Amino acid sequence: MAIPKSELSFENAVDYHYDKFPPNELDYQRLMKPLGRAIDAIARFDQMLTTLHNSDILLAPLRNQEAVISSRMEGTISTIDEILKYEADHEDGNLHKDDVRSEIIETLLYQRALRGAERAIKDGAKLSEHMIRSLHQVLLSYGRGARKSPGQLKSEQNYLVDSTKRNVLFVPIKPELLDMGLSNLLNFIENDDGQILIKTAISHLEFEALHPFKDGNGRVGRMIITLMLWNAKVISAPHFYISGYLEERKDEYIHLMREVSKSGNWTDWCEFFLNAVEAQAIQNLQVATDISKLYEEMKSVFSEVLSSKYSINALDFIFANPVFRNSKFKSNSGIPASSATKFTPLLANAGLLDVIVPASGSRPAMYRFEPMLRLVRV
Repeated sequence: MAIPKSELSFENAVDYHYDKFPPNELDYQRLMKPLGRAIDAIARFDQMLTTLHNSDILLAPLRNQEAVISSRMEGTISTIDEILKYEADHEDGNLHKDDVRSEIIETLLYQRALRGAERAIKDGAKLSEHMIRSLHQVLLSYGRGARKSPGQLKSEQNYLVDSTKRNVLFVPIKPELLDMGLSNLLNFIENDDGQILIKTAISHLEFEALHPFKDGNGRVGRMIITLMLWNAKVISAPHFYISGYLEERKDEYIHLMREVSKSGNWTDWCEFFLNAVEAQAIQNLQVATDISKLYEEMKSVFSEVLSSKYSINALDFIFANPVFRNSKFKSNSGIPASSATKFTPLLANAGLLDVIVPASGSRPAMYRFEPMLRLVRV
């Protein structure tokens, strides 16, 4: 239940930085070193992506990881195991809401919203108000957010509050000035010719300061980071996510964003963002490297256990679906059903798959590929 405005404390609240976007100046001398490190780190991560056998297959778990962490920052608690078990049980792409916690659906909607925006950009769409509102519409189409005007810009003032929900930390832009503020931001994103990582840092903070929706602003803002970097070809595939670093330093993240509006200190914020890009790129590179090494190791193991020309098909399917029902393996792996039926018991007997739900009647068994999950659990 929302707390009435009369019961909120505004004693330490910071107001939006009216007429001070974009920043007139930054201390570029101070930013040169963190910028260089961030550029180098994200380039090494992207180079890794381009050498992978199939980055969409191998890095699918990173998308799950990002959805879980970004949603968790807003109080939506789920786990990668829960997400993967749900996906294993619901192959039709529809949302089955009656037999699962709403938090799982909300986290899945994060993935669905981001994929929709990625498809739109592939088809030539710009990062526009329409795209952002469409992304928000999907993100909040179920659960707690469904009651908070999905896809609609705020018409009443909203606030960023502390964990008690009573002390206001930040007062975003007034609703009557939001259209102009959002237009200025989108114009900056499209037309500013500054360095893209600094431009993304400034754009992310401005979006959060506008806080254009009743709910979901943090998740949408973090998606925009990925979309901007990919659209600018800083990354060759939309697989770079930053929520892990931001979650670990959430207090500093909020403090520096408040300082921009309080004192105009954009340089500290940009330095923090560049450090986040560097650290997250290094971490993502390590995870991607570990996944790639595991894949290469498993090539010979799967070949030996299965003794089949379809061993790579099995490997690719299991890496993309580290939790799965046997029925999906038979129908979606590209392996003849007669062979697929034999493969999962062979892999389980070899200790490569865990049976987490035994077969029961017409219901096929559910398997888990634990070596992959160990690399991406958060």
